[in-house]
Amino acid sequence: MNTTKYIFVTGGVSSSLGKGIIAASLAKLLQARGYRVTIQKLDPYINVDPGTLNPYEHGECYVTDDGAETDLDLGHYERFLNVKTSQANNVTTGRIYQSVIEKERRGEFLGKTVQVIPHITNEIKERIQLLGKTGDYDIIITEIGGTVGDIESLPYIESVRQLKWEMGDENALVIHLTLIPYLSAAGELKTKPTQHSVKTLMESGIRADILVCRTEHELSDELRRKLALFCNVKLDAVIQSIDASTIYDVPNMMLEEGLDTVTLKKLKLEKANEPNLERWNQFLQRHKNPKSEVTIGLIGKYVELQDSYKSILESFIHAGAANEVKVNVESIHSEFINDKNIPEKFKNLDAVLVAPGFGERGIEGKVAAVRYARENNIPFLGICLGMQMAVIEYARNVLHIKNANSLEMDENTSDPVINLMEEQKTITKKGGTMRLGSWKCELKEGSLVASIYNSMLINERHRHRYEYNNTYKSKLEAAGMMATGLNPETGLVEIIEIPAHPWFVGVQYHPEYKSTVANPHPLFVAFVKAASEYAAKK
Repeated sequence: MNTTKYIFVTGGVSSSLGKGIIAASLAKLLQARGYRVTIQKLDPYINVDPGTLNPYEHGECYVTDDGAETDLDLGHYERFLNVKTSQANNVTTGRIYQSVIEKERRGEFLGKTVQVIPHITNEIKERIQLLGKTGDYDIIITEIGGTVGDIESLPYIESVRQLKWEMGDENALVIHLTLIPYLSAAGELKTKPTQHSVKTLMESGIRADILVCRTEHELSDELRRKLALFCNVKLDAVIQSIDASTIYDVPNMMLEEGLDTVTLKKLKLEKANEPNLERWNQFLQRHKNPKSEVTIGLIGKYVELQDSYKSILESFIHAGAANEVKVNVESIHSEFINDKNIPEKFKNLDAVLVAPGFGERGIEGKVAAVRYARENNIPFLGICLGMQMAVIEYARNVLHIKNANSLEMDENTSDPVINLMEEQKTITKKGGTMRLGSWKCELKEGSLVASIYNSMLINERHRHRYEYNNTYKSKLEAAGMMATGLNPETGLVEIIEIPAHPWFVGVQYHPEYKSTVANPHPLFVAFVKAASEYAAKK
């Protein structure tokens, strides 16, 4: 008999309250008590996945080992739990409807009228329970995107209502995350929005078991009693989630509030051992007590929205803690960089990271940034598009191939040092068709990256259509830009470096997707160390 327990996290009052962080923090506490936990995200939008969404719309697109383009919350899940997620951990309305329509076309519902209830809700229930059927997990936390009361999330809420009824109260519980706003004119916290939100949830047939209240001010005992009474929850199930200085504080704050204790009690699970957060707290200790600091320039095209480069920013936090260094990230928009203003814009930087991206906007600024870092011996890391810009810059300014470009930016260029991948040439559909997921890469003996990874064979996650053009490889290598990482099957150049430069690395893959609190990514750790050494010399 399958004894997997389910926890559903819903949100009320406002979006962006941090359901993902609360889900990841609770999962961390349960994992630290010895339970096998995973988290999944149900997204109510009709896109099949976020792969075709602009980063300004939805933040970064996070890629899993098995090549799923997913919501950025999956990045939080992996960073907190150090457990890999997959296609099964992210479900969208688009994927649900696509699956039901395909079944209808195959004749699986022959003679039946296909409807939201039961067909769409059955599909959702099936997806929710998919991970539970593997037998790999004791507890599955399911975060439901959007806000209770939204039309989009109604089928998900109804599916949760049915599952809760089918499974029974001790096998499924609902945590409702809500906002307790502070009215400065009145000088008090207001519970009415939360009461309305809980009421909306109850109108859908679901009673919240636990209330997690986002707040800027401490909740008084009186306020907690009021919430418990009017929201129909036990007093110990009113959990305060006050603003934290870092998301990595939240597991400890939830431990203090007893979120894991009340969860285990309601699920009738043994509160076996106290959570072991020793390693987590060592990381926090180093993160909060740095011995020095560095400033790293993040050169990107979507810098106005922090979530566009979420995994990169978090990787700097992990690598900073590993080096006991505070990493100040200075976001610089590549559209507004040119050869004239770059010395002024870069004067405080100890290292330069040129970020991933798509399309031609802001490209020349990225090329200028690479050139400045290369010529001034500033530590440089180029990721995906950033690596491609490094190749273009080198071809133009060292090899003097003045038309060197990428086919992505100029499809008529006479010198496409960055080429469209062979298998991409016949593809016309945009969604889910890039080179995605984990691929092998062989490192060159004696290279900088081989010493960083301390291994000759690595696996890294990809998300790209264009690649280094091997036709130019011998010229580039002769001029000093070495290809030090190759895909063993295709010969695709994955890594370039300039040995004559103190620290210059470009990678075609996305190392930021694999950095976690427990395992900071070696490339970021080495890059922050190089920035630290550069700062010390300066």
